[in-house]
Amino acid sequence: MKKIMECVPNYSEGRNRDTVLAIAACFQNKENVRLLDFSSDEDHNRSVFTVIGEPEDLKNAVIESCKVALEKIDLRVHEGQHPRMGAIDVIPFIPIRNCDIEDAKNIANELGRYLGEQLNQPVYLYEKSASSPLRENLANVRRGEFEGLKQKMQDPDWKPDFGPLSPNESGGATAVGARMPLVAFNVNLNTADLSIAKEIAKKVRHSNGGFRYIKAMGVELHERNIVQVSMNVTDYTKTSIYRVFETIKMEAKRYGVAVVGSELIGLAPVMALADAAEYYLQIENFNVDQLLEMRILEGEE
Repeated sequence: MKKIMECVPNYSEGRNRDTVLAIAACFQNKENVRLLDFSSDEDHNRSVFTVIGEPEDLKNAVIESCKVALEKIDLRVHEGQHPRMGAIDVIPFIPIRNCDIEDAKNIANELGRYLGEQLNQPVYLYEKSASSPLRENLANVRRGEFEGLKQKMQDPDWKPDFGPLSPNESGGATAVGARMPLVAFNVNLNTADLSIAKEIAKKVRHSNGGFRYIKAMGVELHERNIVQVSMNVTDYTKTSIYRVFETIKMEAKRYGVAVVGSELIGLAPVMALADAAEYYLQIENFNVDQLLEMRILEGEE
């Protein structure tokens, strides 16, 4: 049976449609590779792609996209709400079917080495691929962003795993690693006060004593004149989305603010949403086998 791996590369471009489509083309009409989804956000100035495929073919498609991104994206003139340190900011590989986290780590290492040695793009291995505990958390790797990268890389603790010892002049550096599936989930608030979103983010994220598997920050959505609690749920099986959502609603009430919507970035495992449906619909004796799509997938194994 074929090995299926997922990759969710993030590029620091969400405003230039031509550049985004040029990156998308790297994943289209490729044998054993399928582009499932991509989305761009002008406020974040960032695009996120969700691609699956056989590991080697997937890696080659990602390499092609990195060449395009390094040619077309210049972080020296880049602005956006989302933290970033590279034109290709982060590239995670996720095992999906007939492969495991070790397979994902191997592909991540191969890609990282190629970027460093062939494209002169400094690479930091993170999450399950991290070469030290300091590098496991992406937030630590990206801290200081592109503007602080040159000084950061002078610290022996932050020597890249692959590539040159100084930033790519226009492309910065890239985080590459293996991880389990995460859910990128954002909650929008009916206020333009960024400090409120930041305070609520502190309440729910693990680094400030919140939920164990939540990373969160407050960002502005200028076009809508509202703010957002932007999150990554790194293990939805241990921290349910509905628990975090309800906590944000509760915290928002303290400021006289309401939740006006939520947003899913990219794709999510069906059970991450089924868990929320079970809670809000109060479904009794719910079983995953009641999901039609899950039964169909079982039949395809």
